[in-house]
Amino acid sequence: MALEPGGSTGKTVGRVTDDGDRKLADRVAEERRETEKERADRRWTELLQEVRVAQMGIQILLGFLLSVAFTNRFTDLGPIDRNIYVVTVLFGSAATGTLIAPVALHRFVTGHRMKPQTVEWAARLTITGLILLLFTVTCALLLILRVVLDNGMAWWITGALFLWFVACWFMLPFWARSVGPERRAMGE
Repeated sequence: MALEPGGSTGKTVGRVTDDGDRKLADRVAEERRETEKERADRRWTELLQEVRVAQMGIQILLGFLLSVAFTNRFTDLGPIDRNIYVVTVLFGSAATGTLIAPVALHRFVTGHRMKPQTVEWAARLTITGLILLLFTVTCALLLILRVVLDNGMAWWITGALFLWFVACWFMLPFWARSVGPERRAMGE
């Protein structure tokens, strides 16, 4: 993410794509009265708190998934369910690696005066990790419901829950950003 000067305040704020975004970024920096370094530190701390929650969830889920292959009932699974299991484990492994990546990234670039860029890269990794987590949870639900229900309802229930997760994890934040107080204040 490129950083640009924040106008008359002399502070640096995140990349902006148009005049509206520039005004919003300038206003946020002015209201908080924080420098680029302070903003990067604050955003890094917030990001770490978010990643900790997601990491815990995916690590528990992946641990459960990995143990399933060693149960007696696993041998009873048909080829479709085994394929769903393999895909679920692959998504879970990818999500785990992606959600742990911000920590490794930070460790390797610490001291190189790259905190604002590190925060942006880590944020992108976190979003990617959440998408992979969405697929992991969805596939795990499908597998469990196929085993428990033993009928076509598993697909419908899983599809409905997938849409629910998309609404909660992605659509709600995008909607909140579009109607947030900063956006409304800019229109005044």
